[in-house]
Amino acid sequence: MDSEQHRRYQTSMVSIYYPETTFLDSVIMSDGTEQSPGSDILTRLHSGEVFIVNSRRQNGLILFKRYHAEFAGPGAAVGGDYDCDCQKALPIGNFSLLTPESNEERQNAYKIRRQWIRLIKQITENPVPGQRVQKILDQFEQYFPPEIVALLPDVAFALLVGVLPQTVGVVRRLGSEVNSRFNY
Repeated sequence: MDSEQHRRYQTSMVSIYYPETTFLDSVIMSDGTEQSPGSDILTRLHSGEVFIVNSRRQNGLILFKRYHAEFAGPGAAVGGDYDCDCQKALPIGNFSLLTPESNEERQNAYKIRRQWIRLIKQITENPVPGQRVQKILDQFEQYFPPEIVALLPDVAFALLVGVLPQTVGVVRRLGSEVNSRFNY
């Protein structure tokens, strides 16, 4: 009996496996054009230089690493040795990168990047996946218009807070009622 239950558990684990993050090979923009997001940005990130996400614009960058994603919001440092393992980059909003003009400006940008990482870390400490998704969606909707957030792929949020993309899809469809009805 125990081995039968164990076998069913293994089967269900295989059925929810999500493949590599190939979702960002190209994106269809709202005007119908196909675009390869972040390829120029990724080239700049891999150059070894340090850049700063423009703090005077409503913008940000989702950086896709091998097993997770990070968000660099306005004022955050990107590039250098810190992002040499970045595989994809998804710019959000009116995106712009600046070059730091002094060591002080660079250090401040690294501090801001750490603050963005801490914010995401606080969200991921919640043990309930649906609540993590709702919180990250709420945070993004504070920084960006809802129509921009709606265009971001489920897998981007999933990799930011450590859930399955299907969980993001369910929370997006059902909203906050998913957390009250299903405590998953």
